[in-house]
Amino acid sequence: MKQSKLLTVAITFSLLSVMLIGCAGQSPASTPAPAPTPAPVPAPTPTPEFVPTPTPPTQPPEETSLPEPTPPPEADIPIIDAHSQVGTNSELGDNWELEVIRLMDQAGITSTILMDRIDTRPEQVISFASKYPGRIVPAFNIIRGGYLHNDAGYYDYLDELANMPQFSAMGEVLMYHAQKPSKDGRDFGEYVIYPDDKRVQVALNYAIERNWPFTVHIEFAAAGTLRDQFMNKFEALLAQHPDHPFVLVHMGELDYVDVRRLIETHPNIHFTTSNTLPPPPSDMDKDVDSTKTNMFDRDRLSADWKQLMIEHPDRFIFALDSHFFEEYKLSYLPEVAVWREAIKELPVEVAHAFAHGNAERLWNLQLVK
Repeated sequence: MKQSKLLTVAITFSLLSVMLIGCAGQSPASTPAPAPTPAPVPAPTPTPEFVPTPTPPTQPPEETSLPEPTPPPEADIPIIDAHSQVGTNSELGDNWELEVIRLMDQAGITSTILMDRIDTRPEQVISFASKYPGRIVPAFNIIRGGYLHNDAGYYDYLDELANMPQFSAMGEVLMYHAQKPSKDGRDFGEYVIYPDDKRVQVALNYAIERNWPFTVHIEFAAAGTLRDQFMNKFEALLAQHPDHPFVLVHMGELDYVDVRRLIETHPNIHFTTSNTLPPPPSDMDKDVDSTKTNMFDRDRLSADWKQLMIEHPDRFIFALDSHFFEEYKLSYLPEVAVWREAIKELPVEVAHAFAHGNAERLWNLQLVK
């Protein structure tokens, strides 16, 4: 019995030992590991509002050869008519003076260098100028006093006129004029007076003494076989007096190639643009004034002449060279209108030099306001 108790105790003790040993082999109870924290998901970045990148303004290509265009001159640019003549057609009486001034006012011509012709006398031009000082600049006509026919009285006549203090200019000195009917129905013959003729030389000396430009009438295109002789003698005259200004009326009836050559060779040559408009449509198919210089391409200044005027602005002078009073009434205003449009095509400085500046400088004129 006693052994049974001891066995029971031993078994119980063994079981307890096993339990203690089992418990000793286990980890102590612990707090379960927390679940891993998920990585934060970044908030979606808002898409930026689309703002278009401004396109820079397109720059114009740089000009490499053509200069910037110059604005046209003002419409009322003053104009001086550097050479005209007046024949009154005597039936007008004393009204011819008022008619000339009225036309000048209408056309915007501030002044006219005016010489007598046919049925007017030098004294009448002087009287006219005294009534309109500055507007009418009196010039005397040397071909009336025996010049054309080499009369002995020519030199006395020239001396008398050149020494009249009222005159401010010498009219044109005719050297070559082709035979043609004049517009009053009278024939005007061929005249050949070379630049080295005594009549020309004496007149030139008076012009040099008084510092007047020497205005020359040579129709080179109409001179035919005499052309080269006139050109050689005329250029010799220019070379002999390099400091004195010479003026060829009607562009000398030369083309722009000859005019360019003369300008580039002689610093003292100038040209008036009188009688250089294209012929009227009624004369287009006729042999009328076919030798005249035409500076226009239809109703616009031709490119060649325009370029030459721009390159040499001090050599071109506006003039109308109206002759008989009938011309004043019929063509004066239309011619000025054509030239006013042409002037607008020129750079401002060139336009002013051509319209009035060169005349002021050469004839020592004051621009009439």
